[in-house]
Amino acid sequence: MALGLAAKKEIVAEISDVASQALSVAVAEYRGMEVAELTDLRVKAREQGVYLRVVRNTLAKRALAESKFSDLDSALTGPLIYGFSIEAPGGAARLFKDFCKTNDKLNVTALSIGSGLLGPEKLDAVASLPTRDEALSRLLATFKAPAEKFVQTINEVPGKFVRVLAAIKEEK
Repeated sequence: MALGLAAKKEIVAEISDVASQALSVAVAEYRGMEVAELTDLRVKAREQGVYLRVVRNTLAKRALAESKFSDLDSALTGPLIYGFSIEAPGGAARLFKDFCKTNDKLNVTALSIGSGLLGPEKLDAVASLPTRDEALSRLLATFKAPAEKFVQTINEVPGKFVRVLAAIKEEK
């Protein structure tokens, strides 16, 4: 079914809005996938906070032209599904990576985290980026480690003294 100009403008505006809020985008070719498989992918995307959309490449190019993901322009060929990570920078890449384990028809073609076009070989690196909560917990653990080590060191002095006294007591 052909889209009218108004519908095309609406799609471009929607994708532009999502791209302006997104932390990263992953693009995958879905050739040969069945509707049930795509539905399963969409359900998983909703659960993980990833905006997933199949859009004509010409409309996607227009929508992404003014965003930080404009570098994807050269990679937009073929039947593509676009995953925009809204909550975590590695969300869409993690979604596609996990889904590719069970479905070999989904092929990631390009990634972008706003700093340039990344090839499919960088999927593992982008997918391993921590979520916001994971990053905050790692940062907190890093801040907490020196204080814990200091307290342990301070506690060792009286502990060692008590052990020496206990050894002397047992000897006599």
